[in-house]
Amino acid sequence: MRAEILSVGTELLLGQITDTNAAYLARVLADYGVNLFFKQTVGDNTARIQMAVRLALSRADLVLMTGGLGPTEDDLTVEAVAGALGLPLRTDPAVVAHIRAFFEARRRQAPESVYKQALIPEGAQVIPNRRGTAPGVVISPGGATIVIMPGVPAEMKGMVEDFLTPWLRERTGGIVIRSRVLRVTGLGESAVEERIKDLLHLEAPTIAPYAKLGEVHLRLTAKAPPEVADAQLAAGEAAVRGRLGDLVFGTDSDSLEEVAGRLLLAAGKTVAVAESCTGGLIGDRLTNVPGSSVYFLHGVVAYSNAAKVTLLDVAPHLFEQYGAVSEPVALAMAYGAQRRAGSDLALGVTGIAGPTGGTAEKPVGLVYCALVDREGEAVQEWRFGSEAGRRGIKFLASQAALNLLRLHLLR
Repeated sequence: MRAEILSVGTELLLGQITDTNAAYLARVLADYGVNLFFKQTVGDNTARIQMAVRLALSRADLVLMTGGLGPTEDDLTVEAVAGALGLPLRTDPAVVAHIRAFFEARRRQAPESVYKQALIPEGAQVIPNRRGTAPGVVISPGGATIVIMPGVPAEMKGMVEDFLTPWLRERTGGIVIRSRVLRVTGLGESAVEERIKDLLHLEAPTIAPYAKLGEVHLRLTAKAPPEVADAQLAAGEAAVRGRLGDLVFGTDSDSLEEVAGRLLLAAGKTVAVAESCTGGLIGDRLTNVPGSSVYFLHGVVAYSNAAKVTLLDVAPHLFEQYGAVSEPVALAMAYGAQRRAGSDLALGVTGIAGPTGGTAEKPVGLVYCALVDREGEAVQEWRFGSEAGRRGIKFLASQAALNLLRLHLLR
């Protein structure tokens, strides 16, 4: 079965709202092994809705539509689809009765315009709306199926639960599409691809890389009966991890701060951070994790040199000899945070986030991060470049610092 999602609403084209309905429906289709090759978005215009419907029917067996079922003049979906298929509209008495009861239960008078929602294409099936007045509509032209649902997410999801998932279950024979995302950091997309190039040609599962800021995600996808799909994903994950090792830090929704937090808990270690260019972002990310108070003791944002001296006991001569953005200052910041907090581990980060302040010797994007524990120390230099912008450089620095912490705890 091939499906297409068609979202209706000028507000979607204007970017005024995000189309969460399409993402939800895509996940439902994947759960039942239905191939989704296209999504369309069209505004509230009869001619363009009809063009979009005809295009969808030319390449899909199942068309899922959302939006444009309300009582106002710009709610045109049902009328437009009926016109595209040459179907007259008929008033459905059951829908009229539902609308009347809906308003009476709320002791409100139903405006005449709302009864527009009772106009149903001839021969179509009605999907009752438990959460509103606009019914869903199912039409079966020429062996295809069009399912039209409201754009209100709660109403649409109710119809998915009541009608669409049972309908799919009857027709898909237990096949599912399942995906797993492996999250990689510390290596760029092209370098990751080079290490797993032959694995990208697998068919069960398929593996596709895509870049995020500070990460590379590898999406593994399998289409099969549930137990077979799970086994294919497990085998694919093992193959990727065999190539990339500790570069893979998590799966699916794992964040680097969550992974680092779990490792701190498992090791019974505590951490403190001293930040300059990241402006508290590392501490913010670590403390976004519930329960982080067990291992996160102390965070200092020491932006000026004077603050580094006062709050972290950084020796003033280090600024004169090496500059604020340097290995010695990063180390001194980390040791100062560790000493003040009494923590097992500490991070110290200093750098140039830009867009100004860089030089030929110390360009924008240069960051030093020190990690100290009770047995030793390590410092890394990163050059992120200026392309990511100020916020991007701050995020990349926080990502690299958290990864340094993670790798230290692993080893």
